[in-house]
Amino acid sequence: MIAYHFPPFQASSGIQRTLKFSAYLREYGWEPLVLTVSPRAYDATSPHQLKEIPEDAIVRRAFGLDTSRHFSIGGRYFRWMAQPDRWVSWWPGAVWTGMRMIRRYRPAAIFSTSPIVTAHLIGLSLCKRSRLPWIADFRDSMTETGYPRDPRTWKIHRKIEHETVHHCSKAVFTTEPTRQMYAERYPEIPASRWAVIENGFDEDNFRSAESGFTNTPLGRPGQITLLHSGILYPTERDPRPFFAALAMLKHSGDIDGSKLQVVLRATGNDELYKPMIAELGIDDIVRLAPVVSYHEALQEMLRADGLLLFQGACCNHQIPAKIYEYYRSGRPILGLVGPEGISASMLSEARVNHIANIADAENIAGTLRLFVKKLSEGVDSGVSREFAMRHSRKARTKELAALLDGLART
Repeated sequence: MIAYHFPPFQASSGIQRTLKFSAYLREYGWEPLVLTVSPRAYDATSPHQLKEIPEDAIVRRAFGLDTSRHFSIGGRYFRWMAQPDRWVSWWPGAVWTGMRMIRRYRPAAIFSTSPIVTAHLIGLSLCKRSRLPWIADFRDSMTETGYPRDPRTWKIHRKIEHETVHHCSKAVFTTEPTRQMYAERYPEIPASRWAVIENGFDEDNFRSAESGFTNTPLGRPGQITLLHSGILYPTERDPRPFFAALAMLKHSGDIDGSKLQVVLRATGNDELYKPMIAELGIDDIVRLAPVVSYHEALQEMLRADGLLLFQGACCNHQIPAKIYEYYRSGRPILGLVGPEGISASMLSEARVNHIANIADAENIAGTLRLFVKKLSEGVDSGVSREFAMRHSRKARTKELAALLDGLART
């Protein structure tokens, strides 16, 4: 299992997918071997989820650095040093380490997971050298029209994407629309090669978060608190119309800092959003909060009055991984999404009542006004536990094991 995102990495929900696959595969007859990167490559680390790796699990950490931090001079570096991404230095050491693992442990298959493209580059190299069947897991699409924005990077990513789907045994996606997009892009690939395994939530993590947990509200008495937990991309999850909606409601007297608190936890773009928030005069309402441990993040979800989900129309075929954790939390959800996208469909299927167009400030303002009113009256509820439990990480691991079983029989 080749994965950049693995403990002790902090600040990405992407870590949960491989971590839980590796923890639960044993229950379905598979023994995972994990190949990841040296922790020095990570921007932020935390020891909290290291204990979730089984004690006897085989984990190898190959040398790798971050071009922007380790090879730059005055914050500048040659662009070719970060192609296909800033962690390309991981590739040579990972191939060397991976081949040693293959010779020693004789695995039955290879699994690599993006969006760190170097992970698939490693998977491709090991597949060609070992001739083992290979599952390429695309948590996000590698290329789309205009993404990546840099033309040279787009060309390199598209080439690696092309090589990946033509050499892998299975290409796995997290949503059906993404699978369909790739099937249309590569009509020469047999339909049997495409598969979908959605993201999910981990019940054990939630039980741990709930253990000894006092459900005290995040906000002050009489104050409604809304939370967004995780990266808030400037384009894909553009919060500017939401900020404008908050400013409208504050100007009209519907809200103020004593009535409403919005916590944006670990946006990854605080320096970009801070002046926007100040300029609109909503810094008494919106609080930019730093990264916390995953355990603390789940507890914060459980304490919030409502949860915010952002997903722009440019990502209509994708679902934020946190949606499943939001389901399990049981807290009311306000969806700010592309109205034609799968995120909107998923929220509707879950019977979420408050969904607004992420790009329409007036639509957001009207929906937010009603959402806050319902929360104040205590008449809005979250997703049913029965619905949420269909999306557990353990159930997703069973789907991966079934794919592996199929490869082992061929």
